[in-house]
Amino acid sequence: MSRVYAIGESLLDIFFRDGEVFASRPGGSMLNTSVSLGRLGMPVYMLTEYAMDQVGHVIENFLKDNGVGLDHICRFEEGKTALALAFLDEGGEASYDFYKHYPGQRLKISLPDFKAGDIVLFGSFYALLPEIRSHIIPILKKAKARGALVIYDPNIRSPHRKEIDQLRVAILENISMADIVRGSDEDFNNIFNINNPHDAFGEVQRSGCQCLIYTMNKSGVHLISKKQNQFYKVPEIQTISTVGAGDSFNAGVIYTLWTKKLESKDIQVLPLQTWNEIIETGIQFASIVCKSLDNYIPVDFASKMRGLAE
Repeated sequence: MSRVYAIGESLLDIFFRDGEVFASRPGGSMLNTSVSLGRLGMPVYMLTEYAMDQVGHVIENFLKDNGVGLDHICRFEEGKTALALAFLDEGGEASYDFYKHYPGQRLKISLPDFKAGDIVLFGSFYALLPEIRSHIIPILKKAKARGALVIYDPNIRSPHRKEIDQLRVAILENISMADIVRGSDEDFNNIFNINNPHDAFGEVQRSGCQCLIYTMNKSGVHLISKKQNQFYKVPEIQTISTVGAGDSFNAGVIYTLWTKKLESKDIQVLPLQTWNEIIETGIQFASIVCKSLDNYIPVDFASKMRGLAE
């Protein structure tokens, strides 16, 4: 059976509104996606790290409870599990402050035995850190050599824009490793000062990837590849939080790719009908997550999706 691997940071999201803490959830972009996939009963594994502290125990128990494999986890004793403070505005949009204390040795994990049909998701600022890239790049090269399908989500937010000139080389290398780039309009504005999907695809294509899924929040989704150029509307909803929207969209895309047994070699020849299902499932997942404070699809929704797939 093919497996899904997500490489990324694990942390605890602490939510604020009007200056008051009102909730906390295990988070991190790849963790959010992994939990949604675990709730769907998929064989998903995280490649991540967190401390041997109380917050780390909370995260590990949460991953276990939601069916996420822990075979490639690093638990460190020197340092603390990362925290993310999310300040929500009236529209549910979040701005962040991060608190991190990592050890000198990072991401000391056993590597998966990748094979064709596996799916690997990576991204965010975590994938740009020099101390992490020395581990991630060999992992990605191994995955690609074995025929795994690689998805990159840049997830570059405005606080990183001031250092984007130093980060861009690593971002371009990450794009070159991917079969699919799933990036937001905010990502491409921050990275390239670009404000439309066609220019964004030009940058992605020049970097060596031939497929872009460009999400624009409530303004819709654009799919662009060598063969496809398609726009998708998103439904109007009452948004509570957008924190897990992109991560849940990724989960919908991966869920559809996995259930259809699609591989890296298939991406450039997929018919529009298949792409429609992939993108619409991503939109469905993102929309339902925006209606709550959770960063992952609800358990009851996941159960219904599992029933439909059987």
